[in-house]
Amino acid sequence: MGTGSTLGLIQQKLASARSVTVLTGAGISADSGVPTFRGADGLWRNFRAEDLATPEAFKRDPRLVWEWYNWRRELIATKRPNPAHDAVASMEHRFDQFWLITQNVDGLHRDAGSRKLSEIHGNIWMVRCTQCRCVTDNRDVPIAILPLCSNCGGLLRPHIVWFGESLAEQDLEASEAALESSDLCLIIGTSGLVYPAAGFGAIAKQAGAFIVEINLDATAQSSLVDVALHGRAKDIVPLLLQA
Repeated sequence: MGTGSTLGLIQQKLASARSVTVLTGAGISADSGVPTFRGADGLWRNFRAEDLATPEAFKRDPRLVWEWYNWRRELIATKRPNPAHDAVASMEHRFDQFWLITQNVDGLHRDAGSRKLSEIHGNIWMVRCTQCRCVTDNRDVPIAILPLCSNCGGLLRPHIVWFGESLAEQDLEASEAALESSDLCLIIGTSGLVYPAAGFGAIAKQAGAFIVEINLDATAQSSLVDVALHGRAKDIVPLLLQA
């Protein structure tokens, strides 16, 4: 099936869809210039992301971890949503049931206007108190190091799911409920290697959803999906809504 006919098929499926779930990963934000913060992109002062994004690292040296997150926040603060983010946000108003699941922590989906979403790995623009557990927005760039809770004076940490931590139960429940009820699922810019998100496509498939993958290259999910389009999310996703 050629690219044009595949695109037409997806447009037809979207036009008749009642319940749509979208799963996004680093690829959609890469089109806005957001680094992956893994591998070479995440190397900072000779530390890898896996060395710093852990509860143990924060307990051992919270100042170092906050300096790294401040560096990340300063980079992300210069980025803006791209046409793929905008198209996903507009889907909220086009379907009776819609839910966005994102693995990204950059907040660009919210900046684009998405409100029906689960940020399953957290949000870099939110902070959580290590004492009273209160979660608040914080857009300070640079952020005070070390930041303290305005409610109780406790040390704040990034509201991020770190290596070794479990995803929030409410996010998992909302995501799985959306996937199980969807008749169309878009998987955009994710490698399909990181669990539990790597298993979300299978949940939607088992529920009978039509699965669409949009990514630069084939992924571990490609054998599962009904159709795949290879290219940049910012170029492809807006086309899906053009009937």
